[in-house]
Amino acid sequence: MANKISKKFSAEFGKKEKVLNYACQTYQLSRPNKVGAVMSLIRECQPKTINEWEKWYFEKAFTEGKSPIKITPEILNELGERLYEKITEVVIPEWQAAFNELSLEDCKDYVYNLTVRRTYDGFIREKSVVNDGLSKIFLEVKFIESENDLDHAGDIDYLGFVDKFAFGIQIKPITARANFGNYSVSERMKNNFIDFENKYKGKVFIIFSLDGEIGNKEVLKEIQKEIGRLKNFKT
Repeated sequence: MANKISKKFSAEFGKKEKVLNYACQTYQLSRPNKVGAVMSLIRECQPKTINEWEKWYFEKAFTEGKSPIKITPEILNELGERLYEKITEVVIPEWQAAFNELSLEDCKDYVYNLTVRRTYDGFIREKSVVNDGLSKIFLEVKFIESENDLDHAGDIDYLGFVDKFAFGIQIKPITARANFGNYSVSERMKNNFIDFENKYKGKVFIIFSLDGEIGNKEVLKEIQKEIGRLKNFKT
């Protein structure tokens, strides 16, 4: 039986796709606080046509945050204008300067550093957060490293088992976001966290590491509350 090829409605931007994607992600112009929780909305809608989805989106979509704003075509246009400004005024000049200064040695050093040194830094950072932090705070929890497939598919670094159930831990360096208070979880990660919770019954917590220390200590109260919930969880 031949595989069914579904029609694509999204546009192709060719060579421009990379720079558009880079700038959009860098300046967080496609986050839920800008365009709403699109994956949640489309799953709620279950549209059979693109027109049905478009109508639903502009009727139901609001920005996430303390003061939600209704999404309109005009707001999406404004985001497009901001994207153009960021690319032309910031991204292109920065890249041009980088291209002019780039050397063969930079490329060699970067690949080696990314593969060996950053991997080791991340490994030590994770170990320190869990072994020197979480495991000494939550003595009743058994922390284990996630399997490779779960790490990639579910964005989970460690599982904290409470009896037969578990909560998830994702560890990020604070340098990943200058201000971790503004960190925004992507729609993909949100959906993977939901999949994790459906399987293990526990929530996923993001911990920001500051030189191996827990940077967002307020998360510890949330984890303690989750441990209590899992202890009383009944299938």
